[in-house]
Amino acid sequence: MDPLGISAESCSSFARGGELLGGRGGRGVDGIGDRVDRFRPDAFAATLADVDRTALWSAGIRGIVLDLDNTCCAYHQPELAPGVAAWVRAARAEGFAMVLLSNNFAERVAAVAAQLDVPAVPNALKPLPFGFLRAVRMLGTPRQATVVIGDQLFTDVLGAKVLGYRTVLTEPLVPVDFPLTRVLRFLERVIFARGAAKRE
Repeated sequence: MDPLGISAESCSSFARGGELLGGRGGRGVDGIGDRVDRFRPDAFAATLADVDRTALWSAGIRGIVLDLDNTCCAYHQPELAPGVAAWVRAARAEGFAMVLLSNNFAERVAAVAAQLDVPAVPNALKPLPFGFLRAVRMLGTPRQATVVIGDQLFTDVLGAKVLGYRTVLTEPLVPVDFPLTRVLRFLERVIFARGAAKRE
Protein backbone atom coordinates (compact mmCIF):
# COMPACT_ATOMS: atom_id res chain seq x y z
CA MET A 1 0.00 0.00 0.00
CA ASP A 2 1.20 3.48 -0.89
CA PRO A 3 0.78 5.73 2.19
CA LEU A 4 1.18 8.87 0.06
CA GLY A 5 -1.64 7.94 -2.28
CA ILE A 6 0.68 7.94 -5.30
CA SER A 7 2.14 5.22 -7.45
CA ALA A 8 5.82 4.48 -6.96
CA GLU A 9 7.80 5.28 -10.11
CA SER A 10 11.17 3.86 -11.06
CA CYS A 11 14.09 6.24 -10.86
CA SER A 12 14.73 5.46 -14.49
CA SER A 13 12.82 8.71 -14.97
CA PHE A 14 16.13 10.43 -14.31
CA ALA A 15 17.59 8.87 -17.42
CA ARG A 16 14.68 9.63 -19.73
CA GLY A 17 15.22 13.39 -19.79
CA GLY A 18 12.33 15.73 -20.47
CA GLU A 19 10.36 17.55 -17.81
CA LEU A 20 11.59 15.45 -14.89
CA LEU A 21 15.12 16.58 -15.57
CA GLY A 22 14.26 20.10 -16.63
CA GLY A 23 12.51 21.02 -13.43
CA ARG A 24 11.70 24.61 -14.40
CA GLY A 25 9.51 26.38 -16.89
CA GLY A 26 6.62 23.87 -16.86
CA ARG A 27 3.23 24.56 -15.35
CA GLY A 28 2.76 23.22 -11.85
CA VAL A 29 -0.19 21.15 -10.71
CA ASP A 30 -1.98 24.35 -9.63
CA GLY A 31 -1.07 26.27 -12.76
CA ILE A 32 1.50 28.37 -10.93
CA GLY A 33 4.62 26.91 -12.50
CA ASP A 34 7.88 27.04 -10.56
CA ARG A 35 6.32 27.52 -7.13
CA VAL A 36 4.57 24.15 -7.35
CA ASP A 37 7.61 22.51 -8.97
CA ARG A 38 9.32 22.91 -5.60
CA PHE A 39 6.95 20.25 -4.27
CA ARG A 40 7.36 17.94 -7.25
CA PRO A 41 9.95 15.16 -6.84
CA ASP A 42 12.03 14.25 -9.87
CA ALA A 43 11.31 10.57 -9.25
CA PHE A 44 9.58 8.19 -6.84
CA ALA A 45 10.73 4.91 -5.31
CA ALA A 46 9.07 2.55 -2.87
CA THR A 47 12.20 2.35 -0.70
CA LEU A 48 15.84 3.38 -0.85
CA ALA A 49 16.75 -0.15 -1.93
CA ASP A 50 14.51 0.32 -4.99
CA VAL A 51 16.34 3.41 -6.25
CA ASP A 52 18.11 2.60 -9.52
CA ARG A 53 21.74 3.63 -9.05
CA THR A 54 22.56 3.02 -12.72
CA ALA A 55 19.88 5.54 -13.72
CA LEU A 56 21.26 8.07 -11.25
CA TRP A 57 24.79 7.67 -12.58
CA SER A 58 23.60 7.92 -16.19
CA ALA A 59 21.88 11.20 -15.30
CA GLY A 60 25.16 12.62 -14.01
CA ILE A 61 24.47 12.18 -10.30
CA ARG A 62 27.64 11.74 -8.26
CA GLY A 63 26.59 12.85 -4.78
CA ILE A 64 23.73 11.47 -2.68
CA VAL A 65 22.20 13.12 0.38
CA LEU A 66 20.25 10.57 2.41
CA ASP A 67 17.48 11.20 4.91
CA LEU A 68 17.48 9.04 8.04
CA ASP A 69 14.08 8.49 9.70
CA ASN A 70 11.64 6.45 7.64
CA THR A 71 14.14 6.36 4.76
CA CYS A 72 17.12 4.46 6.19
CA CYS A 73 15.58 3.39 9.51
CA ALA A 74 12.03 3.10 10.72
CA TYR A 75 10.96 5.92 13.02
CA HIS A 76 12.58 5.60 16.48
CA GLN A 77 14.33 2.35 15.50
CA PRO A 78 18.14 1.95 15.59
CA GLU A 79 18.30 -0.82 12.99
CA LEU A 80 18.75 -0.13 9.32
CA ALA A 81 15.83 -1.16 7.12
CA PRO A 82 16.31 -4.25 4.93
CA GLY A 83 18.49 -3.56 1.93
CA VAL A 84 19.75 -0.16 3.08
CA ALA A 85 23.26 -1.18 4.14
CA ALA A 86 23.79 -3.19 0.96
CA TRP A 87 22.48 -0.35 -1.22
CA VAL A 88 24.76 2.22 0.42
CA ARG A 89 27.76 -0.12 0.29
CA ALA A 90 27.20 -0.78 -3.43
CA ALA A 91 26.67 2.92 -4.17
CA ARG A 92 29.93 3.86 -2.51
CA ALA A 93 31.77 1.10 -4.39
CA GLU A 94 30.33 2.47 -7.63
CA GLY A 95 31.81 5.90 -6.95
CA PHE A 96 28.95 7.86 -5.36
CA ALA A 97 29.79 10.24 -2.54
CA MET A 98 27.25 10.01 0.27
CA VAL A 99 26.20 11.90 3.38
CA LEU A 100 23.41 11.42 5.92
CA LEU A 101 21.28 14.52 6.60
CA SER A 102 18.75 14.47 9.42
CA ASN A 103 16.74 16.74 11.68
CA ASN A 104 17.32 14.22 14.47
CA PHE A 105 19.72 14.61 17.36
CA ALA A 106 23.45 14.07 17.00
CA GLU A 107 23.62 10.82 18.99
CA ARG A 108 21.05 8.98 16.86
CA VAL A 109 22.39 10.36 13.59
CA ALA A 110 25.99 9.45 14.47
CA ALA A 111 24.95 5.88 15.38
CA VAL A 112 23.23 5.32 12.02
CA ALA A 113 26.03 7.03 10.09
CA ALA A 114 28.53 4.69 11.77
CA GLN A 115 26.53 1.68 10.56
CA LEU A 116 26.63 3.04 7.02
CA ASP A 117 30.21 4.34 7.27
CA VAL A 118 29.24 7.75 5.86
CA PRO A 119 29.58 11.30 7.21
CA ALA A 120 26.52 12.96 8.69
CA VAL A 121 24.88 16.30 9.42
CA PRO A 122 22.52 16.14 12.44
CA ASN A 123 20.12 18.83 13.69
CA ALA A 124 19.72 19.93 10.07
CA LEU A 125 16.51 21.94 10.49
CA LYS A 126 15.23 20.84 7.07
CA PRO A 127 13.80 22.40 4.92
CA LEU A 128 16.02 25.36 5.85
CA PRO A 129 19.07 25.48 3.56
CA PHE A 130 21.88 25.40 6.11
CA GLY A 131 22.03 21.64 6.64
CA PHE A 132 21.72 20.92 2.93
CA LEU A 133 24.55 23.32 2.09
CA ARG A 134 26.79 21.76 4.74
CA ALA A 135 26.00 18.25 3.49
CA VAL A 136 26.79 19.14 -0.11
CA ARG A 137 30.07 20.74 0.92
CA MET A 138 30.96 17.39 2.49
CA LEU A 139 30.08 15.63 -0.77
CA GLY A 140 32.10 18.01 -2.91
CA THR A 141 29.65 17.63 -5.80
CA PRO A 142 28.10 20.44 -7.86
CA ARG A 143 24.41 21.21 -7.54
CA GLN A 144 23.42 19.52 -10.79
CA ALA A 145 25.25 16.32 -9.80
CA THR A 146 23.55 16.00 -6.41
CA VAL A 147 20.36 14.17 -5.47
CA VAL A 148 18.47 14.17 -2.17
CA ILE A 149 16.63 10.96 -1.28
CA GLY A 150 14.03 11.06 1.46
CA ASP A 151 10.45 10.32 2.44
CA GLN A 152 9.07 13.79 3.17
CA LEU A 153 7.79 16.33 0.70
CA PHE A 154 7.97 19.33 3.03
CA THR A 155 11.49 18.70 4.34
CA ASP A 156 13.56 16.60 1.94
CA VAL A 157 12.01 17.58 -1.40
CA LEU A 158 11.19 21.22 -0.67
CA GLY A 159 14.56 21.96 0.92
CA ALA A 160 16.43 20.31 -1.93
CA LYS A 161 14.38 21.91 -4.71
CA VAL A 162 14.84 25.42 -3.35
CA LEU A 163 18.61 24.92 -3.69
CA GLY A 164 18.40 23.31 -7.13
CA TYR A 165 19.19 19.69 -6.19
CA ARG A 166 17.35 16.79 -7.77
CA THR A 167 15.14 14.61 -5.61
CA VAL A 168 13.78 11.10 -5.15
CA LEU A 169 10.77 10.74 -2.85
CA THR A 170 10.44 7.35 -1.14
CA GLU A 171 7.49 5.97 0.73
CA PRO A 172 7.89 6.12 4.54
CA LEU A 173 9.06 2.80 5.95
CA VAL A 174 6.35 2.77 8.63
CA PRO A 175 3.20 4.84 9.23
CA VAL A 176 4.51 6.05 12.61
CA ASP A 177 5.93 9.60 12.66
CA PHE A 178 6.83 12.56 14.86
CA PRO A 179 3.58 14.48 15.63
CA LEU A 180 4.47 17.45 13.41
CA THR A 181 5.35 15.07 10.59
CA ARG A 182 1.86 13.57 10.77
CA VAL A 183 0.44 17.03 10.02
CA LEU A 184 2.82 17.39 7.07
CA ARG A 185 1.79 13.95 5.79
CA PHE A 186 -1.79 15.22 5.59
CA LEU A 187 -0.65 18.25 3.58
CA GLU A 188 1.34 15.95 1.29
CA ARG A 189 -1.81 13.97 0.53
CA VAL A 190 -3.65 17.22 -0.27
CA ILE A 191 -0.94 18.28 -2.73
CA PHE A 192 -0.83 14.90 -4.48
CA ALA A 193 -4.64 14.74 -4.62
CA ARG A 194 -4.79 18.18 -6.27
CA GLY A 195 -2.13 17.11 -8.74
CA ALA A 196 -4.04 13.95 -9.60
CA ALA A 197 -7.25 15.93 -10.08
CA LYS A 198 -5.53 18.35 -12.46
CA ARG A 199 -4.21 15.48 -14.59
CA GLU A 200 -7.66 13.88 -15.01
